[in-house]
Amino acid sequence: MVLFSLVASHAEIDLETVARLSAGASEVPLSVLGRQQEILGAVALATCNRYEIYAEARTEDDVEAARAAVISRISESSGLTEHIVSRAFETRRGPAVSRHLFAVSAGLDSAVVGEREIAGQVRRALTGAQRDSTASPALVRLFQAASKTAKDVGARTALGSRGLSIVSVALDLAAELRGGPAATGADFTDSRVVIFGTGAYAGTTMAQLTGRGCTDISVFSASGRAQTFVATRGGTALSRESLESAVAAADILIGCSGSENRVQAADIAGLRRASPQPLVILDLALTRDFDPAVAELDEVELLTLESVRLAAPAEQTESMNQAADIVAKAAHSFEEQHKARSVDGAIVALRRHTMSVLDTEIARVRAQHGCTAAAEEVEFAMRRMVKSLLHIPTVRARELAAAGEQDSYLAGLEALYGITVEEPVAIVPAHCPVDPAAETA
Repeated sequence: MVLFSLVASHAEIDLETVARLSAGASEVPLSVLGRQQEILGAVALATCNRYEIYAEARTEDDVEAARAAVISRISESSGLTEHIVSRAFETRRGPAVSRHLFAVSAGLDSAVVGEREIAGQVRRALTGAQRDSTASPALVRLFQAASKTAKDVGARTALGSRGLSIVSVALDLAAELRGGPAATGADFTDSRVVIFGTGAYAGTTMAQLTGRGCTDISVFSASGRAQTFVATRGGTALSRESLESAVAAADILIGCSGSENRVQAADIAGLRRASPQPLVILDLALTRDFDPAVAELDEVELLTLESVRLAAPAEQTESMNQAADIVAKAAHSFEEQHKARSVDGAIVALRRHTMSVLDTEIARVRAQHGCTAAAEEVEFAMRRMVKSLLHIPTVRARELAAAGEQDSYLAGLEALYGITVEEPVAIVPAHCPVDPAAETA
């Protein structure tokens, strides 16, 4: 069983391409598992600046076929050619998979280094895969270990202690553009804000604004979920009819929905014609909620994810080194455990075979001597002997697995005992993929 991943992030390609690749992201694991027997499980991690697929192939020889299947499915959902999709993704396998995911979960690979939001996104990626029955046991362990590593980095280093995130940096930039001081945690007490979207990013944005003193927050959802969203968070739900007046009066518009219908520059210009105050637009959606031409309007400032990435402060070198060390050790530990587990099936098969022989012999003793004290003593001695005999083969199996030589152990079992270890069975998704209309941010 081999773990591999396909990675497309802000560090290698532009965000527009990341957005196109991630179209229909949640459907890819379900789809490839339904088509490809070489793939035992898959988990998709899609955020505002990355799209990554983590998968488990049956064998090393199956990785290329499994990768090709994932590339083909992403090509179908994104409309991009397989050649373009293949070039956009960097393929990792073996130890590089855990090292990368652990670094991502800890915020070391984020546009805002040390941000804590990504750890929650990694957890939600696993939760979604478990809900859809696409996460193999090895992938579950991988993502759980990544979440634990993120917690360890947060608890044992100063990385992220300032509470920086994409949303917080964006709000600090917005405050500066509105004439405020260039300081972390700028106040928004007198601001009138309209948020587009009700997804995870919208929730984070709402919490940040509320924490900074903003009390005039309105929320619009094209899917009609604004009322439910504000019921537990506060704010005012907007309908399509009330949206226009809210936009006309706002100081800040924040896009978090990733809707296919962008707000056009002409619409903003028309609604703001009678508004004397400047307007700041934060477009935090990966697929852009606002037409880029709004940046050309008078008295309008546009900030995008790229703006945030360029403005994000660097964390202290010492904290980065400490976090990197924690990630490296956690990844090494995971790989050791993963290798050891690769022979679990062989160990179980050997024990099952040995215990079957033992039970047969004990049955003969009982048939000959009955349930006497002597027979019980013989059974006790035989079971203790078999347990002792299995100890060395079990330890040796772990040692060979750690050295990457588990195949020789499997070959030995077949040659000596005629034991053939069954290959793992690919996961069959619990249901077919659906086309959600929900905001993706």
